[in-house]
Amino acid sequence: MSARVKKPKSLGIWGNTDKPRFWELLPPIMDWAKDKKLATFLTTRIHDNLPKSFTYDYQLIESADDFYQTDFLLTLGGDGTILSVTRAVGHRKTPILGIHLGELGFLAEVTVDDMFNRLDMVLTGDYSLHKRMILKAEIINGNGPQIFYALNDFVIDRGKSHRIITMQLSANDHYVADYKADGLIIATPTGSTAYSLSAGGPIVIPQMNAMVVSPVSPHTLSLRPIVLPSDQTLEVKFLDDGTDEIAFAVDGQVNEYLSPKSKIFIQKAPFEIRMIAFEDSNYFKTLCLKMGWGKRGVT
Repeated sequence: MSARVKKPKSLGIWGNTDKPRFWELLPPIMDWAKDKKLATFLTTRIHDNLPKSFTYDYQLIESADDFYQTDFLLTLGGDGTILSVTRAVGHRKTPILGIHLGELGFLAEVTVDDMFNRLDMVLTGDYSLHKRMILKAEIINGNGPQIFYALNDFVIDRGKSHRIITMQLSANDHYVADYKADGLIIATPTGSTAYSLSAGGPIVIPQMNAMVVSPVSPHTLSLRPIVLPSDQTLEVKFLDDGTDEIAFAVDGQVNEYLSPKSKIFIQKAPFEIRMIAFEDSNYFKTLCLKMGWGKRGVT
């Protein structure tokens, strides 16, 4: 789903500060914002690593609620950078424009060479918002519920153990299957091109509201990935009596270890992430480039 939006008066900057290219681009971005009379906000991580020669005026993003003061967020890095910023933004509806500093990403689609052209388009309101579904996980682990949100996926795996794990999946209290596998991936349409794809899952276009469940190295080959509607609540529980902790990963960036007595409930989150897109944005073109479709010798 897309929507037309207002012209911004402020922007926040979120970047991968480990990349030298980020620090090369920050001064010209600040110059651009100053010229356009935009209030600029920087994260505390950027602030803490600024060189002494940095003399630009800016305000600080010190808490997640400070995102309410920014009309949009400019992220510089890759898809991983966007995954981290989406968890920070959460339900606050701040639009995100991703600039990739390396290889083309599914989320960070704008190139450095095209960055200022796209920023000018944002400034004139010549863009739309594409909404991306978020997953919510509630873990019952004996110490009160833990809540996590993911743009790509939740991954359950055997962790440090060398044994496969046995999991039971239910959807809206209806039994689906028992999985004996190295793990289980529950992905959004956005995440269907990430780990889930490597595990044999299907590609689901981001505009769809669905969840993709893909087993990792299942013991029974008849257990195939399955696509479920987003109005389902999934429950995963563990059937092993062992004492080995089970690993739980959020977008490949946040990791927890669970006891085998834990239960995991996964459903569509009550909010979505808003990605800035343009009239010539083309998901299928990006898909072809990333997958190598149409190239001779690529199968």
